[in-house]
Amino acid sequence: MERFRMELESLSRNEEFARVVVAVFMSRLDPTLEEIDDVKTAVSEAVTNAEIHGYGGESGTITVEVETEGKELTVVVEDYGVGIRDVEKAMEPMFTTDKTGTRSGMGFSFMEAFMDQVHVESEPGKGTKVVMRKQIGR
Repeated sequence: MERFRMELESLSRNEEFARVVVAVFMSRLDPTLEEIDDVKTAVSEAVTNAEIHGYGGESGTITVEVETEGKELTVVVEDYGVGIRDVEKAMEPMFTTDKTGTRSGMGFSFMEAFMDQVHVESEPGKGTKVVMRKQIGR
C-alpha cells in the first residue's frame, strides 16, 4: 500500500493542482489515458465542491488523500466547512444549493460516472468527506 496526503487552501486555482498531483501519483499503477482522465475529472469535481459549497468561496482547508492498494485507487477529498444537511438529496442529479445559477448540480453524478464507488459522509457545521474508488487496469 502506498499513500500520500496534502492540504490545499480552498482556492479555485488549487483544483487543477490537486488533479495533476493525483494523476502523477496514480501513474505508478500504469493506467490508461481514459482512466487518468476519469480520475482527474472526479477529483476536480470533489475539490470544486469543497471550495464552492463547503466554504462558499471563503478561506478554508481541503485535504486530498490518495492511496493505492494492488490495482485499487482510493481518493479522499475532505473539507471542514458547512457540511451537507441531506447527502442523499445533494447526490441527486441537477440538485444544487447554488443561487447564482452558475452551477449545474452534476458534481456527484460526474464523480459516480467516472469512479467505481463514491461514498459521501457529511455533518452540518463540521464538513464533508468524499471517498472515491476505482480499479485501474482491469
